[in-house]
Amino acid sequence: MKQKLFELGLTEAVNLVKSGQVRLVEIVEDYLNQIDRVDKKVKAYLTCNFDAALARARQIDSKPEKGKLAGAVLAVKDNIVTRGLRTTCGSKILENFIPPYNATVIERLEAEDAIIIGKTNLDEFAMGGSTENSAFFATRNPWDLDRVPGGSSGGSAAAVAAREAAGALGSDTGGSVRQPAALCGLVGLKPTYGLVSRYGLIAFASSLDQIGTFARNVRDCALLTSIIAGFDRRDSTSADRPVPDFIANLELPLAKKRVGVLAEALLTGVNSEVAANYKAVVRNLQELGFAIERFPFPSWQYALPCYYIIAPSEASSNLARFDGVRYGFRADSRELSEMYVKTRTLGFGSEVKRRILTGTFALSSGYYDAYYARAARARQTIIREFQTAFKQVDFILTPTTPEPAFKRGEKQDPLSMYLEDYFTVTANLAGIPGLSLPSGMTLNGLPIGTQLLGPDFSELELFKLAFLLEKIFNFKNNIDGITTVREEEE
Repeated sequence: MKQKLFELGLTEAVNLVKSGQVRLVEIVEDYLNQIDRVDKKVKAYLTCNFDAALARARQIDSKPEKGKLAGAVLAVKDNIVTRGLRTTCGSKILENFIPPYNATVIERLEAEDAIIIGKTNLDEFAMGGSTENSAFFATRNPWDLDRVPGGSSGGSAAAVAAREAAGALGSDTGGSVRQPAALCGLVGLKPTYGLVSRYGLIAFASSLDQIGTFARNVRDCALLTSIIAGFDRRDSTSADRPVPDFIANLELPLAKKRVGVLAEALLTGVNSEVAANYKAVVRNLQELGFAIERFPFPSWQYALPCYYIIAPSEASSNLARFDGVRYGFRADSRELSEMYVKTRTLGFGSEVKRRILTGTFALSSGYYDAYYARAARARQTIIREFQTAFKQVDFILTPTTPEPAFKRGEKQDPLSMYLEDYFTVTANLAGIPGLSLPSGMTLNGLPIGTQLLGPDFSELELFKLAFLLEKIFNFKNNIDGITTVREEEE
């Protein structure tokens, strides 16, 4: 039987291309066939790059010396700009925007011979947790097509889970890489704020946004992160510090084995199977000799309201540029002020409007001190709690999400959707790295994720711990989901 190249892991594909056992163009063609088979149902991609991907694959095949990612076929969330390739942010207001430049992360991937196969769907301007808020269509979870893949990077997660890409980039403002990674059975990393350049990431909330990585296993996620990480003078928030060799050190023993876990009170309302899985992971760590310490984290309960003031406030400022004057959609009007109103009314979806209005209100005269200033103080308290905790433990372990993938259309109330970020927003508020790792399955066959948190710039240690746990969990990534999609197609 002919090998299914789209089922190769990213590292495995890179090694086969570099050794000359497989041509890159064969891998790309196999992915194109897989996308043609399943994406009509999954709907992961907004814009495909097929012709350019094949042409680039042939060019790379002819090179005597190949880059570190030759063989990697990747998807990119559609809020990361790509020169000459449409970038919409999942919004009507940027429906026909074609950027004249590449984001730094795209430059770094292509410099190492990665192939960008297409741009993936997202909640509009990365505002949402289900990828149902896209202006174009909703993406489905490959494990169960009646369920959401998470968001806002749901298209990237679905593409990797459905074998439509070997890995992907997403953005994480409050959990938008880790949450869909958990719901789609993938490894997803939100790096430390400043480790990965934000140049070319269309901003949602500038003090929270980070570009992150999706992959089917820890090694592949570490490889992708090692390529895109590092200082960028074009990003004023970029950290000027060396990046460890994540791959070379991945299998070295962990010197630090103190893990903090959440007090029972913070697990109230969590799905019973998710809670049971979390406790099982804690037991596994104890059996491996890790010291477990339970923390109350008194400010954790304030993280969601804090986030949903700070993030919309920054969004109201960042999205002011989309007014129909410089680029993007422009509504017909004879009056300038009317044009502004009509453009933003027709161009933005309901969730984006909701957050702009919320943020503008929080920043307005008379309300700034009552809302934004208090949220900023709460954020500092959360940061201090993490700093105190990391003096006592090396890692913090939480569920990634309160529940497995929920059904499409199930969460019509915005507040119920916001609660899905309960475990993830703290890392963005504090700027620390967070990694979601597949850690089990529900009885009806849906993935469950565990979140690992560490202090600033502890990605190497997070990868090492995740690599250790990955061997224990032995998660079979998305075999059932692919079967479901194929049966639907047939």
